[in-house]
Amino acid sequence: MCGLSPSKWQSWHSQLCGYVDKACRDRIAAEGWADAFVHGTGHGVGLDIHEQPWVRASSEESLKSGHVITVEPGIYLPGFCGARVEDTVLVCDEGPVRLTESPKELVVA
Repeated sequence: MCGLSPSKWQSWHSQLCGYVDKACRDRIAAEGWADAFVHGTGHGVGLDIHEQPWVRASSEESLKSGHVITVEPGIYLPGFCGARVEDTVLVCDEGPVRLTESPKELVVA
């Protein structure tokens, strides 16, 4: 997810949410789409679908084992189209566990 190596994912549970946002933004920027990533990367999921911790650049919240968050980077081209890749992730001491198993390959119908 977001181009992070497995070793970096394993330390996720102690990272700030802003770290995850930055990793996603860096990956999208590397492909030339930095200006098209105009929203936060994700949020916590619990009793409400949108709740803390907020996964965005300005977040100083730490991820903790047991958090369930979304990681949903995307690009938007105003007046034309947008695309977002969404995952729901369980944060564990051993690293993140992706709870969604949808394919990530581009499909054009």
